[in-house]
Amino acid sequence: MIWRETSWSTPVLVSRLVLGGLFVYASLEKIAHPLIFAELIYNYRILPAEAVNLSSLILPWVEFLAGALLISGRLTLPSASILILLILAFCAAVGFNLARGLDFKCGCFTTSPQAKSAGLETLFTELALLVPAALCLAGPFLKKARVPDVHE
Repeated sequence: MIWRETSWSTPVLVSRLVLGGLFVYASLEKIAHPLIFAELIYNYRILPAEAVNLSSLILPWVEFLAGALLISGRLTLPSASILILLILAFCAAVGFNLARGLDFKCGCFTTSPQAKSAGLETLFTELALLVPAALCLAGPFLKKARVPDVHE
């Protein structure tokens, strides 16, 4: 079998830009409307009431900063790690509330009261975000990889 070197730079770059852009975009409305976002967080019925307001002020800025750093290509490992933790925490919160049968709004991209309720689609969409996040995390280690050459 013949092996050739391949570069992962394009898929990692695309993942960084898409995931970073997604989180920057998702953070903007939450930053603009922290009180409405606090209500969305409260409706998850997971955090103590004392932590809701602080979370509504901090989480969107963490999303924004981590996304912007991914887009810029700076501190990609910590940024991707933070986003993976946020994605996993959100998946756990959604899964927990779906198991409890609660009707709640996602709060991902809009703080609008007309937003549809979170469901399995929300959970699977968030889980799918782990793929580009994992590529961003592994990117520095995948600079060049050896793969089998299919054109022997």
